[in-house]
Amino acid sequence: MSTKNIIDRVAESRKCISRFSVFVLCLAFLVASTNAQQTPGGTQIVNQASATYSDGTDSFTTVSNTVTVTVSNVSGLVITPDAGTRASIIPGQTGVLYTFRVTNTGNFDDQVSFLANGQSFQLTGEGTIISAVIAGAGTDIFTNGTDVISASILQNGYIDVVVSVNVNTDASPASTITVQLGDASTGGPTFDNQLADTVISAHEVRTVSAASVNGLREARGDMTATIDTDALAVLSLTAPSGPVALGTDIVYSWQVCNTDGLRDGQSITLVNGPGGSNTGVFIIVPTPVGTAIASGQSFPAGALYSVSALTVSPLLALYTTSAPGDLSTVRRMAFNVGATLPLGACATAVPMIVTITKTDATLDIFEIGDAFLMNNTSLQLTDQSGDAVANAGDGNANFDEGIDPGNVDGNGIQQVTLLTRVGSALIGPFGFPTASGTTINDDYTNRSVTTGIGGIAFGGVTNADGTLIYSNTLTNFGNANDTFDVSVPTAPAGFTVEISLDGTAYTVMTTNSVSVPIGFGGTATIYVRVTAPAGTPVLEESGFDVIVRSTPQLTPAAYNETIDRLYTGFLRMDKTAPVTNGTGVGGASDPVPGAVIEYTVVYRNLSSTGGTGNSPLTVTNLVITEDGTAGPNNWATHTIHVTGSANDSGSGVIGGDTDLSSVLTDTIATLAPQATGTFKFRRVIK
Repeated sequence: MSTKNIIDRVAESRKCISRFSVFVLCLAFLVASTNAQQTPGGTQIVNQASATYSDGTDSFTTVSNTVTVTVSNVSGLVITPDAGTRASIIPGQTGVLYTFRVTNTGNFDDQVSFLANGQSFQLTGEGTIISAVIAGAGTDIFTNGTDVISASILQNGYIDVVVSVNVNTDASPASTITVQLGDASTGGPTFDNQLADTVISAHEVRTVSAASVNGLREARGDMTATIDTDALAVLSLTAPSGPVALGTDIVYSWQVCNTDGLRDGQSITLVNGPGGSNTGVFIIVPTPVGTAIASGQSFPAGALYSVSALTVSPLLALYTTSAPGDLSTVRRMAFNVGATLPLGACATAVPMIVTITKTDATLDIFEIGDAFLMNNTSLQLTDQSGDAVANAGDGNANFDEGIDPGNVDGNGIQQVTLLTRVGSALIGPFGFPTASGTTINDDYTNRSVTTGIGGIAFGGVTNADGTLIYSNTLTNFGNANDTFDVSVPTAPAGFTVEISLDGTAYTVMTTNSVSVPIGFGGTATIYVRVTAPAGTPVLEESGFDVIVRSTPQLTPAAYNETIDRLYTGFLRMDKTAPVTNGTGVGGASDPVPGAVIEYTVVYRNLSSTGGTGNSPLTVTNLVITEDGTAGPNNWATHTIHVTGSANDSGSGVIGGDTDLSSVLTDTIATLAPQATGTFKFRRVIK
């Protein structure tokens, strides 16, 4: 109760005293009208009467005994406003504040309890409470896991509770959003200072102290805001849908309109914009990731450039009026389209051209921009590009604009320009996917079986199966992630060909294929297991070709092939034994005693050669042995060695070229693919 009220009541009481006949009635009026408990609980009211009197001659004084009355604690709680209102709000507005005052109207210091998990609050309408705190202390009373007890509130003191609300972007104009604190159901229209329920109700706010004569008290307050149709920004973006090729330009056109609103749009101020150019209605757009501002284009007057990272809010980025020397560093551009955006008006469209700089076409080009202006209540409005809906967006700066095509904040609207994705595969020998022969499709990996060929000369066939495992490298040479179908279009009859992606689990290849997903620029190892059956010709001149094909699903015509070539031995030796007869007995080439036999071994590496990056076969540590006593040989018994006659046409090292020798060797360190050599020695027939 105010001081004025107290004085009025005291004056009223004096009138009552002067009219003692109605004293009791006036006293009752005084008590009832001072029910604000101004006297603190626990206050001791002390009373002692005094008197003066006379016996006709002398004067006397006296006092009564002292009586003390202690004022009881009386709880009281008021929450305001009741049926209150706040300034109009608009769709998409964030952080709308509803402030309530919770007052201790009791006559002693007390505390107030708020229910766990924000249950003391209720919202009706097209919005969401995002936070509620006790002002000053900052105590969270919305996401609190348990009940929150406020700090002590002085008699007639108060705390303010601040509730923050986000308005739905599609909220209906003229509708309302009401926030209610507490749920006292009696005592209308204010619903204050009511006896608390014996059981805590669903949305209660109540006093805490039980040391009062009137019990725990509860109250409620409520506040309503009307959703207004103010200035409404509509930002549109024109861009090619694609697909467009890497390295080409994308032409954007931006335009902001205020055709759906009821008021003019006002200027905003860029915090870090250049003086004289930082105030107006702005369209702020990022340079999409994977592109750069195209050189040679002209922008409207007032265009601003920013090299600040896209993780910085558009309104906090640092802007300059001049473009940096390297346009690839420009992360955003801000276009000032005017000091205001009048009702029903559209700003002049703003063009912007970017050049695609990235080489990976897996992800398309994503663009999202914002128009920024203020409404008539100084609330910042934004609208994001991509549709024709006013203020469609999340109502604040997008930190993920142009960064994440998945749209981290979940509310932005993005314009997508599709990229032309081209598939290209290169498969080749292990580690050399770019290998080539005479064409890109005849590179090869040459290997030879070791089983089934021992002791079998050219013209014979293998006597056991022979299995080889080839390792081929497949690379995605396209401009995007792709899946490659690996198949075997050609294999020798009777051969078994299997393919594995891990070297353990193999798939038998017939007319089927194995799918291999590979990211942009990535590689994979393809294992090819080839089994040649027994009965396969040995020392076949050209080997046996297994063709492995990789087909990109993006561009099937751009397949690439490699050859896994199997040899059944790759060193061929052909021996001749011409005779020279100078004895005079028989003809010139008759093998008679005394005639000379020249044993000749022509050896050759059958492995194919040529091209680049291929894997041919090289003979190493070759030792050709001529043993005249080892069966089926018997020439040591019937001939005599001609000392000094042994030789090699190349770099072979001869051993055993001595008198009476019956064993000769020719050691060749290496023999390149398709290389040949000749080993000769002479014997005289006994």
